[in-house]
Amino acid sequence: MTRPLGIGFVGTGDVSILHAAAVARCPDARLVGVWNRTAERGRRRAKEFGCRWFETPEALAADPEVDAVFVLTNLETHLQYTRAALAAGKAVLCEKPVAATADEVREMKRCAAEAGLLCMPGHNMIYEQSVERARELIRRGDLGRVVSVYVMYNIYHSDERAAAYPGVVRQIMTHNLYSMTYLGGRAKRVSAFKAILNHPDPEKEDLVLALVELESGAIAHLSASFAADDLSADPWTFLVKVIGTAGTTRYTYQDWVEVKKGIAHSRTYTAYQGSISNEVAHFVSLLRHGGEPHSTLDDAIACQVALEGIEASIATGRSVDL
Repeated sequence: MTRPLGIGFVGTGDVSILHAAAVARCPDARLVGVWNRTAERGRRRAKEFGCRWFETPEALAADPEVDAVFVLTNLETHLQYTRAALAAGKAVLCEKPVAATADEVREMKRCAAEAGLLCMPGHNMIYEQSVERARELIRRGDLGRVVSVYVMYNIYHSDERAAAYPGVVRQIMTHNLYSMTYLGGRAKRVSAFKAILNHPDPEKEDLVLALVELESGAIAHLSASFAADDLSADPWTFLVKVIGTAGTTRYTYQDWVEVKKGIAHSRTYTAYQGSISNEVAHFVSLLRHGGEPHSTLDDAIACQVALEGIEASIATGRSVDL
């Protein structure tokens, strides 16, 4: 194929703005069109993005100009639209959380294998260059044996914004788990608890903490909070740290901050857009040249199993073996 890779979006929520910017920055791809359940917003986004509006997701997936579909809808519909796109012969990038259950991710994997097509989970944080460099240091053994992995998230969300999300376990802990998996390996046992401190919905937690025993024997410390910003001199806004017996590596959002309102936050954390741009560029490169994504559907299954273990630990007050 000599023309740019044609991309179609199923879903035009806020995250589609970031993906549209990522596609626009990728010289080997172009956004062909979008579909959204609410037609008014979908047509508005199509105009903003300079692409076509499709009346149905089936029409988008069937269009010969569309080579790959980005599934950007609510997580409960990810399997439905991923399955349909694969059946139409299109590769898929599926946003996180990839699915509602581990079994749904397993079904995505089955459909992708049956179709012989790439289905890549949208685990964007690990496509940040600093995190990729950390992974290489760990892989080469430059940090010695990994002892601890920390993934911390503390960003206040307004009542309106927080109410739009399912709670920090599903919305944010997913990020923590796949970042942990990429750097430290898969989870073996989890122990977790949650709190509702500053959330308008008493059914949605805005703080969760988890300790995770990794298969390697290392311990991961994960936290996610919408309840408050960290206003200290060295804030844990989004922080990833790996401590090994021979060295340490660290990455933080706070190194790149723009003083302008972001889509969901009071300021713009530049690295988040950068990670999605890198992810999209990597996805396009895989379709052009082959290779393996940084995070596979097997990783997505492992992360979902760990997430369900965290939920079970919270519900029972016990550690959960995975």
